[in-house]
Amino acid sequence: MGGNNKIVAFCCENSACAAADRAGKIRLYYPDNVRVIRVPCAGRVDVLHILKAFEKGADGVLVMGCQEEACRHLTGNTRARERVKYAEILLKESGIDGERVRMVNLAPEMAHKFAQEVSEMTERLKGLGPTPIKNGGPQR
Repeated sequence: MGGNNKIVAFCCENSACAAADRAGKIRLYYPDNVRVIRVPCAGRVDVLHILKAFEKGADGVLVMGCQEEACRHLTGNTRARERVKYAEILLKESGIDGERVRMVNLAPEMAHKFAQEVSEMTERLKGLGPTPIKNGGPQR
């Protein structure tokens, strides 16, 4: 059980979604606190999508795309990584720990890595607690 910490995972349909599906098919354990959102490419995930996920109640966000130099859209994973870094900066400037958002590169067959990343984010969030965004904003 994932506890009360909610994770949104934006998953590239060409890689991370296949890894998530495979994790389910081979019955790998990972916390059930993750909501997978299928996207055509991780590069389509904008900073606003990440911030909106937090606003809507997520405690952590994973952006999961193709492995480096294996993106079907050529630079989608690179764009996603840059946007995740920018989201980290915005969160920190707002008094929220940037560790709540993470970029992960996966190949379709990497079901174990998918499960591991969800588990690691869940553990990280246990230490950070609920996001202050859904409780009226950060306390400074």
